[in-house]
Amino acid sequence: MKKHIIKLSLFVVLGALVLNSCERELDQISSSSEENSIAMNRPESFRAAVDGAYSAFKDEGYYKGDKKGGGQIIMADIISDNAVMNMNGRGSNKAASNFEFDADNDQVTSLFIAAYHVISRANFVLKYINNGVLTGAAKKNIEAEARGIRAIAHFDIVRTYCKIPTQSSDANKSIGIGYKEIFNPDNKSGTRDLSVEQVYDKIIADLLFAANNITQNDTDKSRLSKSAIYGILSRVYLYKGDYENTIKYGQLSLGISPSITSIDNFKSVWKTTSSTSFDGVLFQIANSPSEGVTVGFAYNQLLKDGYRSEYVVDYDFFNSYSDKDIRKKVYYTTSDYLGNTYNHITKWASVGGSLGVVPIKYIRSAEVLLNVAEASYRKGKFSIALTLLNELRTQRYEGYTPGNESGTSLLEAILQERRFELAFENDRWYTLKRLGLSVNRSGKGFYANGKGEASARQNLEVGNYKWQWPISNSTIQKSNQKIKQNPGY
Repeated sequence: MKKHIIKLSLFVVLGALVLNSCERELDQISSSSEENSIAMNRPESFRAAVDGAYSAFKDEGYYKGDKKGGGQIIMADIISDNAVMNMNGRGSNKAASNFEFDADNDQVTSLFIAAYHVISRANFVLKYINNGVLTGAAKKNIEAEARGIRAIAHFDIVRTYCKIPTQSSDANKSIGIGYKEIFNPDNKSGTRDLSVEQVYDKIIADLLFAANNITQNDTDKSRLSKSAIYGILSRVYLYKGDYENTIKYGQLSLGISPSITSIDNFKSVWKTTSSTSFDGVLFQIANSPSEGVTVGFAYNQLLKDGYRSEYVVDYDFFNSYSDKDIRKKVYYTTSDYLGNTYNHITKWASVGGSLGVVPIKYIRSAEVLLNVAEASYRKGKFSIALTLLNELRTQRYEGYTPGNESGTSLLEAILQERRFELAFENDRWYTLKRLGLSVNRSGKGFYANGKGEASARQNLEVGNYKWQWPISNSTIQKSNQKIKQNPGY
């Protein structure tokens, strides 16, 4: 049997570890040709290996953007109701935008294998965690980070390719995915042997271990910390419909990292690399011009004549923002391109340096606050929900006067602020899905005045099989036919 060899440096794992979801075999060859077991006999190798697991998010274009945009940064918005295809653009991701999903369309299938690659790197660390090189708190922290990464990637797979527990009454017992806990590069028999409920239980078990054992670290946002793990737990529990634990872990996260980004710093978070750019960020995927993912490229490219957009913000959605809302000024740019005016999506457009290469925010405290606000409402804690909602709005609207919504109007306000806040941040599709809502687009066109041709498909009804994306045919073929395809494909 071929030996699998790893190249380690102090800060990064170079190359790609073998994907244990049964997809591909890519050896890592070190300059000294060390076998894995030898390389992992040094304490510093564990930090290098776990940093390699973090780097896998970027290497995979954050599921899977091929370093020219795309991936999860754009998909959740272009297949929902936040974005409109610019018919004067190149037509990128058109099939996905029109709900034309199939098992040969890598726009929606690539996440599956790319996320398992991240999991493989995390499991490589865990394979050697008990070899005696690390002990005590150092060992627990490395294990906590690896299990946290593993949980995140599994969660992103299961919410995409499977039903979400709150989506429908049959979701918990429906087909889940395989939860990969062992680094096994020669495994070519991937299965979907767990129910959705069982997958969520394993995700939560990994996250709880991470929360209990990780060393608190709020200075390096590209690594997991207690506050980040607590925040991710609040997200997972919200999807699970466990609102008490959504509140519990959300409050723990906000107790450590209470800032939801001040209105004065909000632009800096998205447009600069200054110290204020971390305000309210819990965990982000590091990104650099030399090897980074050009996140902003997914939406538009800045050329000599201005922004050429592939997708623009929906006309009705754009106009539902108040002019006093700082997010409207930071997320969007209204300008001309070749004689036509568009509402460009520039949330991920960097200022200076390499265009569109910015750190990818995975979770922010503002989302956690919204998780807790929604969960509080659903548990009948209306005053808490309103207080949290007003806390967010105070930091987003100039001269804001606290609102006093009640009843269903309060829930609607919370969900509206969620849409405003997390637009183009990989949330909208999943929010509609977990709430069991349909996609209902406005029917408006792509020009800034709402004119122009609208998308071919305007609606996706509740219960449509396309709420669960297809697994690629090539993945199924290479798995000895043991991965079951989702119904309808």
